Amino acid sequence: MVHLHSILRWAIVLAGLWAVIRAFKGVSGKTPFTAADNKAGLFFMIFCDIQLLVGLLLYFVFSEKAKAGLADMGAAMKNSALRFFTVEHTLMAVIAIALVHIGKSKVKKATSDAQKHKLALIFYGIAFILILALIPWPFRQALGAAWF
Repeated sequence: MVHLHSILRWAIVLAGLWAVIRAFKGVSGKTPFTAADNKAGLFFMIFCDIQLLVGLLLYFVFSEKAKAGLADMGAAMKNSALRFFTVEHTLMAVIAIALVHIGKSKVKKATSDAQKHKLALIFYGIAFILILALIPWPFRQALGAAWF
C-alpha cells in the first residue's frame, strides 16, 4: 500500500502542476476557459480523491508509524517523524484535498472565463503548495521516503 501511495503522489504532482499552469496561463493570457482547463482540475481532484482513500487505508489499517503515533499521542508529538505522519501529513492532505474540491465547485459556478481561471489558480495553487509541503521527500531529514 505504501508503494501505491508513493506512486500516486507523482500523478497528483503532475496533475496539480498541469492544473496550476493552465490556470496561470488563463489568468495571464486572458484566454477562454476550455474543456482542457476543466479536465486539468478534474484529474487533479480525482487523483487527490484516490490518494485520500489509499491514505486512509494506510493510516487506519496498514501503517505502523500511524499506529504507533495514535497509540501514544504524547510521545508522537515529541518525535518529529511520528508527529509528521500522525498529524501534519494527514491534516495538510485533508486541507489540500478540501481546497481542490472547493476550487472545482467555485470554478464550475463562476460565470466568466477570467473568474474561472482566477479561482482555479487560487485554490489549486494553494492546494498544490500544501501538497508539495506534505510529501516526505527523500531530502527531508528524518522523514525522507523513497522517490517511488
